[in-house]
Amino acid sequence: MDGAGRLSRLIHITIPGIMPTIILMLCLGLGRVLDAGFEQVLTLLNPLVYSTGDIIDTYVYRVGLLRGDFSVGAAIGLFKSVVSFILIMFSYWLADRYAGYRIF
Repeated sequence: MDGAGRLSRLIHITIPGIMPTIILMLCLGLGRVLDAGFEQVLTLLNPLVYSTGDIIDTYVYRVGLLRGDFSVGAAIGLFKSVVSFILIMFSYWLADRYAGYRIF
């Protein structure tokens, strides 16, 4: 550390020290990639823009709760959860393979 400037300390000491935390947060954040802000979209959504402004969460809400088709709403929600789980597992696999980071 003697003679190292701010940038050198950041690159060679700080970032390698917090790299496991960075990898963990990236892996967990990848599972939320399918979330798009349900409340904001729901308040601005109307039947005229269903074809362009609809997201998975509002579709599940409309089909499952408003229309009363609980099985279809549950199946779509489960599919979204499975896709998120697969993305998280893939990111953990990449973290293990390329960075040597394992959480379990």
